[in-house]
Amino acid sequence: MISVNDFKTGLTIVVDGVLYRVLDFQHVKPGKGAAFVRSKLRNLRNGSVNEKTFRAGEKVEKAQIDNRKMQYLYASGDQHIFMDTDSYEQLELNEGQIEYELKYLRENMEIHVIQYQGETLGVELPKSVELEVTETEPGIKGDTSGGGSKTATLETGLVVTVPLFINVGDRLIINTDEGSYVSRA
Repeated sequence: MISVNDFKTGLTIVVDGVLYRVLDFQHVKPGKGAAFVRSKLRNLRNGSVNEKTFRAGEKVEKAQIDNRKMQYLYASGDQHIFMDTDSYEQLELNEGQIEYELKYLRENMEIHVIQYQGETLGVELPKSVELEVTETEPGIKGDTSGGGSKTATLETGLVVTVPLFINVGDRLIINTDEGSYVSRA
């Protein structure tokens, strides 16, 4: 058990039997009344985001999450195959479990699979990934990084807004939290 005063972004907790990851939190000390903690929590089983308020000092259960380093191998229908990089054991996840993350996964990419008490909940992406541009309007000589933007489709099907100088075949660094362009690789 931990106090809500000790919340950190990324912490995994159990509230009323539901597994949550803390996305954001704020300690509030109103002029009148007791202090409280306002938090934004992601349900790790269904992906929904909820806002919940706790009284200051309230105790919640800290969940023990296992992160297994695995490699994304391939897709077979709506099943996606991952391999443990140490034991070579393979794991299948259905598309519904990793729907959001699929936009960032390339074959042979290493990621972490999240498990709780033997139950596989999904995958944890790195903060940024490198993806290749497969479709975009051609860049024009004289376009600068500060001037305008256009859309580009990446190898995974993800569509992002990029500067005008980006061309087909360029490799880009993409922020996985926001799904946004960071820089060329």
